[in-house]
Amino acid sequence: MNVIYCAETPSPNLRVVPLDGLSCARWDLFVETCPDATFFHRSGWKTVIEETLGQRCYFLMAECDGVIRGVLPLTHVRSRLFGDTLISNAFCVYGGPAALDDAARDALDAAARCLARSLGVAFLEYRLRRPWHADRPCNASLYATFRKALDPDPEKNMLAIPRKQRAMIRKGIKLGLRSEQDDSIDRFFPVYSESVRNLGTPIKPRKYYESLLHVFGDDCQVLTIMQENQTVGSVMSFLFRDEVHLYHGGGYPIARQVAGYDFMYWEVMRRACERGFRLFDFSRSKQGTGAFAFKQHWGFVPEPLYHEFDLYERDTMPDTNPLNPKYQRLIALWRRLPVRVANVVGPHLARQLG
Repeated sequence: MNVIYCAETPSPNLRVVPLDGLSCARWDLFVETCPDATFFHRSGWKTVIEETLGQRCYFLMAECDGVIRGVLPLTHVRSRLFGDTLISNAFCVYGGPAALDDAARDALDAAARCLARSLGVAFLEYRLRRPWHADRPCNASLYATFRKALDPDPEKNMLAIPRKQRAMIRKGIKLGLRSEQDDSIDRFFPVYSESVRNLGTPIKPRKYYESLLHVFGDDCQVLTIMQENQTVGSVMSFLFRDEVHLYHGGGYPIARQVAGYDFMYWEVMRRACERGFRLFDFSRSKQGTGAFAFKQHWGFVPEPLYHEFDLYERDTMPDTNPLNPKYQRLIALWRRLPVRVANVVGPHLARQLG
C-alpha cells in the first residue's frame, strides 16, 4: 500500500493511504461508527461508480498506527462538457472528509489537494452539511437537505405532517394505493427514467441502479406503489445506521391524480418507523424549485448544503445548475425526447455531470 501523503501533525505515524480490496471491511466499520460519516462515504460507491459510470475513484484513508482515523471518498469526473473535476462524493448528496479529529481531517484535505493538482482538474469540491474552510469559495445557496426525527409511533408521525399533505396521504389510501417492496429494479427503472426525462435530466445507465441494489444489499431498498395492477410510482431508498434516506423516486402521470407521491413518501416513512429507524432524510432539493417547496409543505425545515471549492484552473465557482438560463433550451429539448431515446443517450451525459 503506497503512502500518498504524510501529514505534518503531532503524530508522526499519521499517514494517508489509498483504499484497497483488503481494507473495505475496515473502511465500512469506520464509516458505521464515525459521527461525520454518511451513507455516501461507504466503500461500495467506488465499485458502483467505477464499474457503471466509468469514472476513476480515489478513496483515501488517514491511519495512525494502523488504525483508521478518517476517510475521504473522491471521484475524478472527466467531462468534455464541464472539464475535469475531483468531487467528494460525486453522484452523491454528501461528502468531504469524515474523521475523528482535526489532524486526520486536515491530512485528508491536504492529500486531496495534492491529488487534484497532480490530476490537473479544474477544481476540488466537497459536499458538506456544515461549512468548513472560511477562506475557500462556497456555494450554500444552491441546495438544501431536509432531515427530520421519526417518532416510534407511526400515527404520531402522520399527525406531525401538515394537514393538507396528510389529507393527500389519506386520499391515496382511500383510492386503494398499496406499497410493495421489490428485489429488482424491473418496475422502478421504467417509471424513474420517464420521470427524470420529464424533468429534462439525463438518466444514468440501468446497470448503475442494478449495481446499487447488488453492492449495498439490504441497505438499498426499492418500494413500488400500485393501484390495482397499475404501477403508480417507485422509489429507491438507502438505510444507514438509524436513518432512512429517500433518494431516487418518480411517478407516472397518474401519480398526481391519485396522490401517489404523498402516499409513496409516507409509506417509506411508515415502514422505516416500524422497523425502528429514527431519522427520515428527504434528500436534497434545489432552492426555489417545486420539490423544495413540496418538502417544506411536509413540515421539513431546509438545511443548506455547503459546496466548498478549491479552484485551480478557474477564478470563479462552477455554475452547472440546471436553473442556469443557458441550459433551459437543452432541458426543454430533452423533455421532448422519447423515453427510449433518452435512456440511450442519457447515460453518456449523466456520467459527466457528477
